[in-house]
Amino acid sequence: MKLKVVSKILDANERIAQENQRIFKDAGVYVINLMSSPGAGKTSLLEKTIQKLSGTVTVGVIEGDITGSDDARRIDNLGVPVVQINTGGACHLDANMINEVVMDLPLKDLRILFIENVGNLVCPAEFKVGEDIKVMILSLTEGDDKPLKYPLMFQESSALIVNKIDLKPLLTVDVQKIRRDALSLNPSIRIFEVSCKTGEGIEEWAKWLLTKIS
Repeated sequence: MKLKVVSKILDANERIAQENQRIFKDAGVYVINLMSSPGAGKTSLLEKTIQKLSGTVTVGVIEGDITGSDDARRIDNLGVPVVQINTGGACHLDANMINEVVMDLPLKDLRILFIENVGNLVCPAEFKVGEDIKVMILSLTEGDDKPLKYPLMFQESSALIVNKIDLKPLLTVDVQKIRRDALSLNPSIRIFEVSCKTGEGIEEWAKWLLTKIS
């Protein structure tokens, strides 16, 4: 019975996600579903990415959190259109949540829309929201065992950003193991080593984004 209920939920979500995708396509917006565990650096990456893309493409953001709006304020300070979604306890954003707020953004004026999902390495990978691609961030401080512990997240993502690479000299984390395990799960995943503190890797990541939308 539980499997049947879950299947119905996912089927309903899929239908709304397809509607969202149509809305985004009609507006000419490329949508990125950004996922990670809490504290991996999603908002910091968005800040650096928005700054790097400034003057090249227009960007909007949907911020997802269980509660609070600190991240949305950080994005708003950059002069970028942003909408906050508070799930009130749900561990992920779903297509219906996105559908309810999407018209609050000036879609016709945007080229890229980032959807910053709730911090979680499980649920967000299961629910499409109408995105073109999923991108995940893995903080180096989380260790090198995460790809094999949370395989679906890596299998579903088009890119993996290994963040906080500036801390590498202080840790015993094996970055090459992260690469090997991620590629074993998803041979086509693109991997970037990034530091939002120093800016390392941001330009390469931003250039890749521009190739995706072109």
